[in-house]
Amino acid sequence: MKIIDAQVHIWGSGEPSGHHRKTPVFTAEELLKEMDEAGVDGAVIHPPCSWDPGANAIAEAAAQRYPNRFAVLGQVPLETPETSRAQLKGWRNRPGQKGLRYPLVRTEQQDWHSDGTMDWLWPVAEAEGLPVALLAGRYLPSFRRIAEAHPGIRFLIDHCGLMREAIDAAAFVALDDLLALAKLPNVAVKATGAPGYSTEAFPYRNLHNGLHRIFDAYGPKRFFWGTDITRMPCSYRQCVTMFTEELPWLKGQELEWVMGRGIAAWIGWDFDFGG
Repeated sequence: MKIIDAQVHIWGSGEPSGHHRKTPVFTAEELLKEMDEAGVDGAVIHPPCSWDPGANAIAEAAAQRYPNRFAVLGQVPLETPETSRAQLKGWRNRPGQKGLRYPLVRTEQQDWHSDGTMDWLWPVAEAEGLPVALLAGRYLPSFRRIAEAHPGIRFLIDHCGLMREAIDAAAFVALDDLLALAKLPNVAVKATGAPGYSTEAFPYRNLHNGLHRIFDAYGPKRFFWGTDITRMPCSYRQCVTMFTEELPWLKGQELEWVMGRGIAAWIGWDFDFGG
């Protein structure tokens, strides 16, 4: 079974935010070494432009060097629509670029999803066929309106739709809203970063019921394993085996879709799964 990590970061400068490793540089080669040790075949790079403005170029360079290992969900500035609109023309022709991702974690970005700042982006993404990933757990009702208004965009909700700074049961406070969104066929969920939301030890059993409910709602083709490895409290291999060995309800072809086939299909990455 080939495994694709639905969310990783690499960077070349800056001070990583939140619980990410406090190192000024994390290279593609360093990431590949960890992926190889964990048995991870590919990964979708999310440039952390919030701390490294040059991260998009770094991600594209990595995908150009290792096209069979990396794809990218990149960024253009949201505050300069005319310039950015032009950048997005032919976006998928750039090295590795398959779509876009916006976490909106900086203070000044908190309302960009609802104050009109991002309104220009949706029709452009729809016209260019660009999937869009959002850290939408804190604004799922607003996200629903966006997804309903733009059915031609394949959206990805980051980190199971969990609350970014919450842990254990509190992280699932918006679970009902997330499950209701499964009725929209253009919405998928990245089951990324799960270990970071638990105070328990591996295999983080207090998260399993929530993961199962999300999987049941979205199905194996819209529920994507991943790590956000640079802020995980466990090893890369444990991030893998939490899903491949510790979830008895996830087996066979459904496991293959969750662990890689699903994210590749959703973002249009022609990854070589063999056979």
